[in-house]
Amino acid sequence: MLFKNVLGLEHIKNHLVTTAETGRVAHAQLFVGPEGSGILPMAVAYAQYLLCGNSSGENEGDNVDCNAKCNSLTHPDLHFAFPVSNSDKVKSHAVSDNYLEEWRHFVKEQPYGNLFDWYRYIGIEKKQGQIGVDEAQDIVKKLSLKSYEGGYKVLILWMAEKMNISSANKLLKLIEEPPPKTVLLLLAEEEEQIINTIRSRCQILHFPPLSEQDISAALVERGVKTSEAHAMAQEANGNFNKALDLLNKDSEDLVFERWFVQWVRSAFKAKGNKGAVQELILWSDEVAKTGREVQKQFLNYCLAMMRQALLLNYKAEELVYARIHLEGFDLKKFAPFVHENNIEDIVEELETAIFHVERNGNSKLIFTDLSIKLTRLLHAKAA
Repeated sequence: MLFKNVLGLEHIKNHLVTTAETGRVAHAQLFVGPEGSGILPMAVAYAQYLLCGNSSGENEGDNVDCNAKCNSLTHPDLHFAFPVSNSDKVKSHAVSDNYLEEWRHFVKEQPYGNLFDWYRYIGIEKKQGQIGVDEAQDIVKKLSLKSYEGGYKVLILWMAEKMNISSANKLLKLIEEPPPKTVLLLLAEEEEQIINTIRSRCQILHFPPLSEQDISAALVERGVKTSEAHAMAQEANGNFNKALDLLNKDSEDLVFERWFVQWVRSAFKAKGNKGAVQELILWSDEVAKTGREVQKQFLNYCLAMMRQALLLNYKAEELVYARIHLEGFDLKKFAPFVHENNIEDIVEELETAIFHVERNGNSKLIFTDLSIKLTRLLHAKAA
């Protein structure tokens, strides 16, 4: 992975190159950025820069063999850890090494992919993956060995917030006092979900969302017309993964959009209408049949749409990026029903539902309860 293949973020590239050139590489670094901002491709490019002793700000040095191994993600001193779960392939005690071949293909095909994309790729989208204590034991064992090629050893731990407590505690000593020339790159979207004892031992680097210009230019390179690329980039809101999904018409948001429209329409009609209440119960059944990761993705989508509706209601159109593609539903007409008297309660109920889904609550009850509460909240009067 070359730095030039990573979209935008020139200031971060320059910072990472400078740390390598000056020999000031922190042994534990935490890259934090929103989905689609490029923390994974940046980490892979940085690891290649360190492992191959490249210079001049790009991964095209004289060490051809090393660069080739890094490009194929098979360098013996480049290690990966990521959330996994048991599956048809791995019956118990699943760890990253069980899915390493799939991981290499995934990173090459979808370097900006999100966690749900990864779960779908390995067929565990109905489960909740994690980085468990078995994984932590493997990491400690790998990094205690000497470097194969005498230089750095690099571990890229993707979605570090998925470490459970046992795993995080087991890695504490390694993160605080790693072997010489060992670099741990922890990547996360939600920094606050990582325990403080881990965060305090890492040098933290925050990634901003990608600019519309960078996303639009990348889409144009893929053959998209300039006007369409600009519209997709605006809707993607800094998330290149979403931009690619929109390009390929493969976005889960298209399904979430249908659910959302059906949900708010039924909830609005349900006040004093038994038939509409029955619609809400049937809707809850449909969503409850999906996997928990899908449910969490959908609830986060609802949070975003409610915030976008509030911005529309308060005439802040320049901050609105979301679009509803279904005919017959206009977000501008829905916006007046989201206001200062109900937005806090709506957000609280959605976040509570996410909390309960994560903790394996009964999905049908969670969504039915949420739907009935939404009926009341949408009918609240604005001040």
